[in-house]
Amino acid sequence: MSDRKLVLEELRIDLAERLKRFQAHQHREDGALDPDFSEQAVERQNDEVVDGLENEVRAELIKVNRALERIEEGIGDECEKCGAAINPERLKVLPYATFCVACAGATAAPGQGG
Repeated sequence: MSDRKLVLEELRIDLAERLKRFQAHQHREDGALDPDFSEQAVERQNDEVVDGLENEVRAELIKVNRALERIEEGIGDECEKCGAAINPERLKVLPYATFCVACAGATAAPGQGG
């Protein structure tokens, strides 16, 4: 198994565990809201932060799964847009990258869409 695939699988496990913790928090598995209203306000603010973190983890998990699918298809090191090889240094830093630097920059540019 490639080092990158191993890193991605470990990352997927880590992200799934984080999601479980965030969901447990959101479902109040550790207990109901504090009866004190000021404490409830703080807890609700924390809920908003956890919601944001959960959304970020879900988005990262989608990227990890996509990269693993592409590796299984034998195209994991190719840019999803132009087909060029993705720089190995980029993949070390961002193992779930599916675009080369040029295409990632073009995709992120204003007016270019997702």
